[in-house]
Amino acid sequence: MQFRESDWGKTALFVASTFHLIWGGLSLVYPTFVFAITGATPPQPIDSFQALGLYSLVMGVGFLCASTNPTRHWPVVLMGLLISVALTLGFVVNYANGQLPGRFFWVTLLHDVIWIVPFAWILYEAHEFSLGRKRYHSPEIQKMALRTRTSEQISLAEMTQRWPTMIVFLRHFGCTFCREALGDLAERRAEIEKTGTRILLVHMGTEEQAREFFSKYGLDDLPRISDPQCALYRAFGLMRGRLGQLFGPKVWLRGFQAGIMKKHGLGLLVGNGFQMPGVFLLFHGEVLNAYVHQNASDRPNYVELLEPSFADEPLV
Repeated sequence: MQFRESDWGKTALFVASTFHLIWGGLSLVYPTFVFAITGATPPQPIDSFQALGLYSLVMGVGFLCASTNPTRHWPVVLMGLLISVALTLGFVVNYANGQLPGRFFWVTLLHDVIWIVPFAWILYEAHEFSLGRKRYHSPEIQKMALRTRTSEQISLAEMTQRWPTMIVFLRHFGCTFCREALGDLAERRAEIEKTGTRILLVHMGTEEQAREFFSKYGLDDLPRISDPQCALYRAFGLMRGRLGQLFGPKVWLRGFQAGIMKKHGLGLLVGNGFQMPGVFLLFHGEVLNAYVHQNASDRPNYVELLEPSFADEPLV
């Protein structure tokens, strides 16, 4: 299995790189351009402002390199965040002391303020990405997770010893993609179970909510686990979704298709709306295959997952 980088983070860093390279180049070639735009008096000597332009050029190159792999190059993003915060605070202090005119707010906004939230979010994603990989590759955590008992009052470990078990981690019950997944499982259930594989549903609602909700799809007789704290999700490396994974263009397009065209609809939020789903095929406590959603709208082929050869990477 592979964890993929956030396309949103890569795009944000590429845009930041382009902006800083252009700004830095202009500051070196035409150091008074900002003052010409704002009508402020240039400092004397102008060397200090050219130094800021040199910083922009260096950070632009750094952001360009970091855009290829935001998780690996998170120190560059952290440096950019700290400098943006420092320059923003510097403007506030100098404005309060009367050393900078209010018109410089727009310069600070473009050069520093607008990058604070994207950089902070990229760092948060990098942290979640790293944490998810550690959890995913931790056999100790997985062994503890297999002690969890199902609605049939047997542990996951015991269940996977008796039968190949397809564990389906669902999103919240109001999600149209969760409803689509249950529809797909209902449609393919006979095909899955004829191989001797049992389906186990993991959800974030209460047992009563699950029974009522699953009965609409004829799946209320399947074993299930209620995990409102998402402890089992985390044990299998399923993380909170990033902005692009939850609200990207692909998600909206698929949401229209599944929710409106296929009439799966929407409902009230029951569970963590940011939690990502996934599917794992286990036998004798070992993961034979897995499908980790890269977008909330991803639609796994449950029958293909019965073939271990489809796994990208074993869970060890």
